[in-house]
Amino acid sequence: MSALQTAPTTRRPSTIGLVVLLGAMAALGAVTIDLYLPSLPEVAEDLGTTHARTQLTITGVLVGSAFGQLVVGPLSDAFGRRRPAMVGFGVYVVASALCAIAPNLPTLVAFRVLSGVGASAGAVIGMAVIRDLFTGPAAARLQSRLVLVIGVAPLFAPTVGGFIANHTGWRPVLGLLVLAGVGVLIAVWRSLPETRRELCDSAVQARAEVEAAPIVPERARRVLRTFAGYRELVRDRRFLALAAMPGLALATIMSYVSTSVFVLQDGFGLTGTGFAVFFALNGTALIGGTQLNAALVERFGSPRLLRVGVAGAAVFGVALTVSLLSGTDRLVLFAAPLYLLLLSLGLIMPNAVVLALEPYGDSAGAAAALVTALQSGVGGLVGVLVGLLGGDARAMAFVVLGAVVINVALLLSVWPRIRPTVRS
Repeated sequence: MSALQTAPTTRRPSTIGLVVLLGAMAALGAVTIDLYLPSLPEVAEDLGTTHARTQLTITGVLVGSAFGQLVVGPLSDAFGRRRPAMVGFGVYVVASALCAIAPNLPTLVAFRVLSGVGASAGAVIGMAVIRDLFTGPAAARLQSRLVLVIGVAPLFAPTVGGFIANHTGWRPVLGLLVLAGVGVLIAVWRSLPETRRELCDSAVQARAEVEAAPIVPERARRVLRTFAGYRELVRDRRFLALAAMPGLALATIMSYVSTSVFVLQDGFGLTGTGFAVFFALNGTALIGGTQLNAALVERFGSPRLLRVGVAGAAVFGVALTVSLLSGTDRLVLFAAPLYLLLLSLGLIMPNAVVLALEPYGDSAGAAAALVTALQSGVGGLVGVLVGLLGGDARAMAFVVLGAVVINVALLLSVWPRIRPTVRS
């Protein structure tokens, strides 16, 4: 009997259905950035600000997501996965609607932070649900399939967002995000199973908990216990090293994303359509890497594939840095190492996540929250750093080089503790 069949839920979705649902939840955060990305020049012009400052509307989503994940994760350990997800996506819908009517840049940035807080429920609860149901290679495969679903929407989001922005302006793009949030909220309400086992052993137990007195002190103690789990996590150097690796991979991606409009259009002369096509093609690299991981993880194990991914990212990251700093005007010398770098990141992210979460089944929500918060926090800081460095090709080069070098150091520090699992 599979893990899904034994999950204590009244409705048991298929594995494919679960992946699609969790993918839609997690993809909302990426779509919030990618659908809106082509609108940055119009936002700058309409609100009377600079291109560099408009990047704060991207950074704001990541910072809000990092904060939200740290709150949502422990709450999902205390109260189950469904209720925090419902609240989070409700906040997202309201915040996105406020973004669409924001009168100036500071207001827009503030509401984008709030939308990031709401969207944070998707990634952290998705990871926690997978850890509730699976471990080992099965979890790595599901994480890889999840990236496939997550990656589909961002592939087309810049094209759709650019088309809408060119014909109707940037505010309707944010209105479309409201509709996307409503759709995910309805899907969660109808289909997300409760996988937190001790919270759904039986309807009798649930009713007894509700009727127990005093309910507020007991729930308060439960919440405090789940938040206290962070203390154990931050003391675990193995966990922190593995948890930071996907964040550095995302830093590499965000350095590309946040500079791509200006580097590709101003530096290489791509049109809006050319940019959208280029962006979509590079999205297939990250997806391809994760699906290669799904096909190979049963045979080679997560530690080995993580090592291959980190090594590949280092090689291609250095090649990309050389291309950017040389000031080449040949697009292929930029595109080839970038594509292979993104392919390598597809091996890093799912395996590092699975290895980090594996020892923490009882606190999967908090562990997933810290992993995803590190991703969003590092990504947000990278957005600020890229802006401070000028938001150009040199800024991207310095961030990419720093991220891949640090990931190599982290892998070397943790390898003795994960290596034995390769020979299990």
